[in-house]
Amino acid sequence: MTEPQIERYRRQIMLPEVGLDGQEKVNKGKILVIGTGGLGSPALFYLAAAGVGTIGLMDDDTVNLSNLNRQILHLTRDIDRMKTESAAEKLSLLNPDVKLEIYPFRLTAENGAEIIADYDFIIDATDNTKSKYLINDLCVKGEKAFSHGAICGMRGHTFTYRPGSPCCRCLFGVDNALEDINNSVPVGVLGTIAGIIGAIQATEAIKYLTGTGDLLTGRLMCFDSLTMTAETIKFSQRSHCVCHK
Repeated sequence: MTEPQIERYRRQIMLPEVGLDGQEKVNKGKILVIGTGGLGSPALFYLAAAGVGTIGLMDDDTVNLSNLNRQILHLTRDIDRMKTESAAEKLSLLNPDVKLEIYPFRLTAENGAEIIADYDFIIDATDNTKSKYLINDLCVKGEKAFSHGAICGMRGHTFTYRPGSPCCRCLFGVDNALEDINNSVPVGVLGTIAGIIGAIQATEAIKYLTGTGDLLTGRLMCFDSLTMTAETIKFSQRSHCVCHK
């Protein structure tokens, strides 16, 4: 690393759990964030700030006014821009050393495996059921670690998968692909909840790259802002899960 890089990441390098070796792992790491909205915005911001070497941004949507209460990478002037373009602009300003790979289209069963194969860790920052199960299935089959996150109202949850651990279908007991959530019926959400869960997802990604701490594998972390409580629920791999047959 260069002297300016060492100075930029000094406060991380000072951590005994990270150190210079850990920071170099972060700098060489490759993370794909699928969704650059509520969850993706804080996750991307912290990953770029941490110095992740290559960050992939995938989203086929454009910025609209109702996004701005929670999708903090986007500004009022970005309305009608592609979210990937808007997000990449802010991340480049934050940390020009980070290499950004832009995917301004939706993840599909046809393109997903090839794209995911290039990354060390995947962050599911999508907002629909079909995409979440697709990401889960591609990562399990491709033996890729990923962070699942979801928010609704004033609550959110997240867990981490790595090869050999229980997956989304183990947790939710779904053995068949689900239909898309009807996006014509939006649900309310407190913007800060997206920030909390997205930041946890970024933390898990950094921990995975550095090999430090315990990941949220086999554990669903649920956060409730109304009571300001967090509950961790353990879950196991299902013997009949279609992903593990």
